[in-house]
Amino acid sequence: MTRRAVVTGASSGIGRATVVALREAGWDVVGVARRAERLAQVAAETGAAVFAADLTKQADVDALAQYLESTGTIHALVQVAGGAAGTERIEDARTDDWEWMFQANVMSTQRLVAALLPQLRRASLTGGHADFAFVTSTAAQTAYEGGAGYNAAKAGESMVVKALRLELAGEPLRVTEIAPGMVFTEEFTLNRNRGNTGAVAATYEGVAAPLVASDVADVISYALNAPGHVNLDLITMRPVAQAAQHVLIRGELKPRL
Repeated sequence: MTRRAVVTGASSGIGRATVVALREAGWDVVGVARRAERLAQVAAETGAAVFAADLTKQADVDALAQYLESTGTIHALVQVAGGAAGTERIEDARTDDWEWMFQANVMSTQRLVAALLPQLRRASLTGGHADFAFVTSTAAQTAYEGGAGYNAAKAGESMVVKALRLELAGEPLRVTEIAPGMVFTEEFTLNRNRGNTGAVAATYEGVAAPLVASDVADVISYALNAPGHVNLDLITMRPVAQAAQHVLIRGELKPRL
């Protein structure tokens, strides 16, 4: 049986890489994002189906659920969509940035789960199990200066994931959380720094090998393709150069001989 996954944030970065990884693993995929023109490129390059939606809007989530219901069974939801806005200290932060981050990371997750859970439950009846996979962040685990809004939003999403796993206990529904540390993608840090390319360059300067989107996508694919009785509750992943949130090595990695 060919399994079908819904991947959000599919127009770029980790979401797009996840579409590629799952298609290579034999999955049918529906890629979801706001930008229809970017989704069209993903569809042409991967053969995935696509659906344009803003997940901060309930009407768009409802339309997505109706589309999925009418086009076949779904066996997995991979919630990648989200993001960060701003690097200001709490005293200087923009309230609208914080509100957007909560909508994009927490409320969109709640909307998707509520809308798609009935379909995933039905899929588990014939597929043996169904999956939820959520990309959060190590920002959900450790606070840092200038990150409070994103810390709060990702910690909120992480708590939704943990509560969901408990609420679904006894059902053949797996709930996996993937929490990446430093990842280099073409848009995340640029958007967070409001297009300041200098700030982006400074973030990654001297780091031997930050994670890239395909690294995270490979882990997501592994989790979804694991035997149905195996649940990877929480996967925290960082580049070797990042031993902890505040321990980032800039320069060559070499053994102490």
